[in-house]
Amino acid sequence: MITFENDYSCGAHPAVLKRLCETNLIPQPGYGFDCFTESARARIRAACGCPEAEIYFLTGGTQTNAVVLASLLKPWEGVIAAQTGHIHVHEAGAPEALGAKILALPEHAGKIDPDELRALAAALLADENVEHMVYPGAVYISHPTEWGTLYTREELTEISGICREFGMRLYLDGARLAYGLAARDTDVDLPLIAALCDAFYIGGTKCGALCGEAVVFPRQAPAHFINFIKKHGALMAKGRLCGVQFDALFTDGLYLAIGRRGVETAERLKTILAKHAIPCFMDTPTNQQFAILENARYQALREKLPVGFWSNPDPEHTVVRFATAWYTTDEYLEELDRIL
Repeated sequence: MITFENDYSCGAHPAVLKRLCETNLIPQPGYGFDCFTESARARIRAACGCPEAEIYFLTGGTQTNAVVLASLLKPWEGVIAAQTGHIHVHEAGAPEALGAKILALPEHAGKIDPDELRALAAALLADENVEHMVYPGAVYISHPTEWGTLYTREELTEISGICREFGMRLYLDGARLAYGLAARDTDVDLPLIAALCDAFYIGGTKCGALCGEAVVFPRQAPAHFINFIKKHGALMAKGRLCGVQFDALFTDGLYLAIGRRGVETAERLKTILAKHAIPCFMDTPTNQQFAILENARYQALREKLPVGFWSNPDPEHTVVRFATAWYTTDEYLEELDRIL
């Protein structure tokens, strides 16, 4: 069976699974104080060029977003995000359930516009009734975005500057960061993200791990962050589960290799779509490709292979997401070509 439904349909990259098996019977302390997790932290600090970074591991993206945002925000603050941002659309209100009201901005190919960000922050803080309102305390972005698009170095730098100007924290959701880092022509890397963000996470679940996300605070984590994780039921006794996996992902360039595989197969997938006269909804440089299909063709296709519904731009058409990953083989692409 082949699938393009998402980038987490299979288990773990073989190198990650091998490392889990090799370390399985080695007794270690719990809660992320084991030697494998410490090794993963060291490797991630080196990759970020940030030797003082504080790094913690959680198991999934929604959990991570909710817990980190709640820790960054004061009780009277909210977080600014694009209308299409994952925390705003696809997390069932999890951040808001922990107190992080979302202040939505228009999206532009999945991204927020720096000028609109500055205007919103300025308008909120200048309002004479601000004492009765939610203050803008943080800005949430994802890289890649929900549409698989990427911020540029210039855009990230400008957004970071606006956050400093208005006393907001910048938080980057890196659920698919491997594919963003490996995209052709990108000028954004881990050291830049670490320099510009107050917090970000390096995605594992969608980038070759069984589960797990690495939360990075480049300068300082909120006080008692481990207690905060525990209070929200997110602290794993077997913290080594994430540590071992990230130790493997950041050994010998595996994380970037996984990203490159996803990007390369996505580029070939785009060629197949064009061959069959299927237009893309927008130009996407990462592992997610969004095709526009007539509704009848979409229904026929989903009977033959799993793909992801994304939106209905009009009553006659459906935008379908094709996602590639480390496990997308040449046979997957050949079979897609045959089916189409």
